[in-house]
Amino acid sequence: MKLSIGHRLFLSVLLAILAVAASAVYLLRQNVLAGFGEYAVGIELDRLDELSGALAARYRSAGDWQFLPSGDERRGWIATELARLQEERQRRALAVPAPPSPPSPESPPSPPSPDDRPARALVPAAAPPAPVTPPAPPAPPAPPAPPAMPLPPPRIDTAGTGPEAPRAIGVTYDLHQRVTLLDANGRYLAGRLPGTLPLARRTIEVEGRTVGYLGVARGHRPSDAMSLAFLEQLRSSLWLIVAMAVALSALAAVLLARHFRQPIGRLAEGAGALAGGRYEVRLPESRSDELGDLARHFNALALQLESAESARRQWVADTSHELRTPLAVLRAQLEALQDGVRSATPETIGAMLRQVLALNKLIDELYALARADVGALDCKPAPLDLWQLAATHAQAFGARLQAAGLELELGSAPPVQRVVGDADRLHQVLDNLFENSLRYTSAGGRIFLHAHADAKQVHLVIDDSAPGVPGDALARLGERFYRVDASRSRAHGGAGLGLALCGRILEAQGGTLAFAHSPLGGLRVTVSLPLAREGM
Repeated sequence: MKLSIGHRLFLSVLLAILAVAASAVYLLRQNVLAGFGEYAVGIELDRLDELSGALAARYRSAGDWQFLPSGDERRGWIATELARLQEERQRRALAVPAPPSPPSPESPPSPPSPDDRPARALVPAAAPPAPVTPPAPPAPPAPPAPPAMPLPPPRIDTAGTGPEAPRAIGVTYDLHQRVTLLDANGRYLAGRLPGTLPLARRTIEVEGRTVGYLGVARGHRPSDAMSLAFLEQLRSSLWLIVAMAVALSALAAVLLARHFRQPIGRLAEGAGALAGGRYEVRLPESRSDELGDLARHFNALALQLESAESARRQWVADTSHELRTPLAVLRAQLEALQDGVRSATPETIGAMLRQVLALNKLIDELYALARADVGALDCKPAPLDLWQLAATHAQAFGARLQAAGLELELGSAPPVQRVVGDADRLHQVLDNLFENSLRYTSAGGRIFLHAHADAKQVHLVIDDSAPGVPGDALARLGERFYRVDASRSRAHGGAGLGLALCGRILEAQGGTLAFAHSPLGGLRVTVSLPLAREGM
């Protein structure tokens, strides 16, 4: 099944958001459990203040913990004590008397009782009786302290019927089952047996010293209704979180897909255009990311393909043209012989032979270039003396150069002369180079052959005199079928393949061919080949 980039982005973003949401819900739930658990244990310890005070009072009276029951009764004694304290608290709340009403100021004072006479007899007679002031009305008694929060029974039912009743959540309150009484050394006295659950402790002090601890075991899940209600609401919100995650992932996927699919779509269209032969297509390079780099590489590839296609077409056109010329001459000669316009004289046959040889040379050069293009050019490099090879070849051209009115000058031999190359192929290169100088150097000029070496190569240099080559033509001299249209024109013959073939032959042997302006006013050609290693 094929998934588009938009669908892949949607699924990736959706999974990422769901993973983040699930992790957040899980961490939030754990934090809520831990936080509300500590909160619930703190409230439970506060509810045990009355039990702690009662135990401290009984310890003060008994002097130790001997008042505790023995045996298995100790395990249920804490629950019994909590129930007893709750019953006493309820009785005290029901037995509080109403405060007495103060006496009315208009009512006369009551006559003295007989019990008051002896007291009055003790008063001296001379002293006038003190005025009797009505007693101040007694201050109303302070309202009784509100009873401590009652401990609920072991199982509470929070499902009420009134509008204020909380929602039923099905919680079993088990505080009485999680209270443990320990002595000052932490040894078990009563209540729940210590287990694996950690205890939250509250000290029991008598006269400033710790005599024991009340411990409450933390539950695996909180018993506080608020925490459980919050968790319930959190679970109910999970579907909303999932829906929002899907919506956000869809929106993010649409935006990301739009951001990436447009340049990718243009790239796909451009690749299709290249596959269809339209090499002039180009992509915008405005982006600064990897897609922008890809667009720039695509444009460079399209430019190279366009150049290669243009060179191929030029190659075909030039090859056809160069083949057509000798064939046209041969055809004309043969038709003249056939029509009786010319007779089969040695001159006529010699002219046709020259055209056949030119055609054969052109075909050989084309064949060599084609083999060089596919890396199949036959070369057998071996150590040889480049300077001696070039000097001998130049002297073989001496007679032709002298006939053309050109002077040949040889420089001194370089200190290092041995290179790695194919002697037969180098003869072919030197033939083309000297033929080029002979053909395009004006009469009365000269050709200077010299060489020098560096740490890696030997450089063989051929300088000729005027006419020179324009500067913009130097870089194209190694192109196939390229000819300078000035004095070095096609009128001197040649197909424009010789220099290109020389370059490919030298490249196949690890060398190079370079062109520059000659100090003599013509063209400088430099042949560079790697030095032979010692011992070769």
